[in-house]
Amino acid sequence: MELSFILNELGEDRENYFNAVSPPIVQSSNFAFKTVADLKQAMADEFDACLYSRGQNPTLDILRKKLAALDGAEDALVFSSGIAAISVPLLSLLKTGDHIIAVENPYSWTQKLFKSFLPKFGISTTFIDGTDFSNFENAVVPETRLIFLESPNTFSYELQDIKKVASFAKSRGIITIIDNSYCSPIYQQPYMLGIDLVAQSATKYIGGHSDIVAGVLTGSKELIRKIFDHEFMNIGPAVSPHSAWLLLRGLRTLPLRIQRSFESTKIITEWLSDHEAIQHVIWPFLTDFKQAQLVQEQMQGCGGLFSFTLKNSSLKKIETFCNNLQHILLAVSWGGHESLVVPSVASLTEDQYETTNERHQLIRMYVGLEEPQYLINDLRQALEKI
Repeated sequence: MELSFILNELGEDRENYFNAVSPPIVQSSNFAFKTVADLKQAMADEFDACLYSRGQNPTLDILRKKLAALDGAEDALVFSSGIAAISVPLLSLLKTGDHIIAVENPYSWTQKLFKSFLPKFGISTTFIDGTDFSNFENAVVPETRLIFLESPNTFSYELQDIKKVASFAKSRGIITIIDNSYCSPIYQQPYMLGIDLVAQSATKYIGGHSDIVAGVLTGSKELIRKIFDHEFMNIGPAVSPHSAWLLLRGLRTLPLRIQRSFESTKIITEWLSDHEAIQHVIWPFLTDFKQAQLVQEQMQGCGGLFSFTLKNSSLKKIETFCNNLQHILLAVSWGGHESLVVPSVASLTEDQYETTNERHQLIRMYVGLEEPQYLINDLRQALEKI
């Protein structure tokens, strides 16, 4: 299915809404039926019917079709946040006594899910270095039911061999789920590589305008329906019709925005790599990236998120640099039109900071849609202050 067709036509039956070019926002919580028989049928199967917008909605239905097709998957669910797109399927698929293998250093709230929330239900997690495939093999126990990947990680960018892990998991009857927020479906399609469920924060590139929080989960119709029929409907993490419409709007320009960010990041990371104040730049498409071959095998690009460290780094030096940026905003998240920076030290107290720990020294930058030279000028003047 062609990308242009997915983004501009799939699911859009314009004759049903006055031939409007832009789909309408069906801002209704409830839907009426002509007969009791029709109502009964909808109540028996909310997955395929619009009964109440906690489940399905006409605007949301268009979005689901597009998101599933982008991943090459059979179906999709849309959630009110990215972490909900990870938490709800895990609650649906796991039970007391089950075991998870997860890559180390995932997104902070995913880590809290594994370490603090799931143990309350008797579900344990083993964290591994996912760059070494043998660690997956060694971590499996009879109770292992799920493998969680995040490739690349969104601060230090470690990759896992997605196809190899998926094949191994299938041979053991283990479900796989991956956080694909970093690449988006434009630059990586884990479902096509054998992963069962693909999650992403739609807050990032899908929305693209920093005005909505949402999450996406794609996979087989069987798994998506299982999650929908129970945990999704009971917990109620659906997005509003207006939010679904904003995500549809974001999809129209997704390839253009992420490509612009990708190309600008090439320029900026090369400039930073040559700067005398910079110790190390980490971005998967730099030639010195430690997993460069795997990048070429499973990623087509990666947008504009990278990290770097300063020479002779210290807590004061990191804070001075970040505080002196004039146009690059100090904020979390990424994927919008604006460039952002966030240092690791933002989540550390002064006594927790370790001068020999590179992860503590990392400064993460997202390159938005501004002109590259405009951003380089801002970086240059901030680096001069240290």
